[in-house]
Amino acid sequence: MKKVVLVYSGGLDTSVCIPMMKEFYGYDHVITVTVDVGQPMDDIIQAAEKAKVLGTEHYTIDAKEEFARDYCFASLRANGDYQGYPISTSIARPLIGAKAVEVAKKLGANSFAHGCTGKGNDQFRLEFAIRALLPDAEIHAPVRERNMTRSWEIEYAKQRNIPVQASLEKIWSIDENLWGRSIEGGRLEEPDYCPPAEIYKWTQDVIHAPDAAQELLIEFVNGIPVAINGSSYGPSRLIFQANEIAGLHGVGRVDIMEDRMLGLKVRENYECPGATLLLKAHAALEALVLTREELRFKKLVDQEWSGLAYQGLWFDPYKDDLEAFIGSTQRRVEGKVRLRIFKGSLQVIGRSSPWALYSEELASFDTTTFDQRESSGMVKNFGLQARMYLALRGSR
Repeated sequence: MKKVVLVYSGGLDTSVCIPMMKEFYGYDHVITVTVDVGQPMDDIIQAAEKAKVLGTEHYTIDAKEEFARDYCFASLRANGDYQGYPISTSIARPLIGAKAVEVAKKLGANSFAHGCTGKGNDQFRLEFAIRALLPDAEIHAPVRERNMTRSWEIEYAKQRNIPVQASLEKIWSIDENLWGRSIEGGRLEEPDYCPPAEIYKWTQDVIHAPDAAQELLIEFVNGIPVAINGSSYGPSRLIFQANEIAGLHGVGRVDIMEDRMLGLKVRENYECPGATLLLKAHAALEALVLTREELRFKKLVDQEWSGLAYQGLWFDPYKDDLEAFIGSTQRRVEGKVRLRIFKGSLQVIGRSSPWALYSEELASFDTTTFDQRESSGMVKNFGLQARMYLALRGSR
């Protein structure tokens, strides 16, 4: 029996792939794999039900805790950001690919399929992960290979009685995981189109957000959040809590023009309430405990790490090298950060750590522990070479 493992979300792109694998690619047996990385449970259930209706051998894998612990928190420690938004969709793809490979190995399959388009980033991320873990894998991408449009897919789905939620009038393409939610498609592709309220599910419009500010206390150990307001949580539960709190106050909406890996400039809308909250707190704590040179260099390392993560190069040895430095710094990122959240704004109002590189005795204007007189020589010679250059230039 000719088997193919389809990375399956239950959405339009992956659903049309099921009959296409049989009709155009000659597979007798389609195995669908849905990886739960924090999307709504209704979506997980509907994907399983749809897969059953469409006659596949279906597997649902709960990877929420692994995703939170090993992927979301790895991104947090690296202050993961791409062009102004917390990278979220990209960091889920390597894990999804890895879980699909696990299923394929158990069932003796080495052919895969996915619903990624030829214009997006996910084709790179998923296929790299699959080939990195199963080098002889054969991978099919029907949407890309047949140059399909979303309208064609909708029509094809209707002809094959495939239940889909997308329509020609409302073509939102939504991807969710614990760390963020992306919304694109339809008129959202227009840079000057105002997103309708209906696209947002995780964040409250600031107009309707609570009229009272809320203060939060987030505790970190080894660069990882472990408690909110004194209550300890496991990784996935803590992120859920952060999403709920920040989203209620309208924090975490991002609307950007993003440069994709192929060079296409696209308009993207994101909701990342919990990630926005935790990244803000994490950066505040790093500023308290790391030296000036560590902060300077880590900013470069974080940028490199984010670039690799955005591309889905999760198993690249360069990423391991970067994480060796990041991990070394995070041993001291321990302490508490207090924030105030109000109608879309997020403000750090306090931080403390046993590793704080701060001395009130030295920094205060009201003490003489730091002898100001000793700065005179340093100030006098500050910028000496620049002053010498200016003097030479003025004499010519």
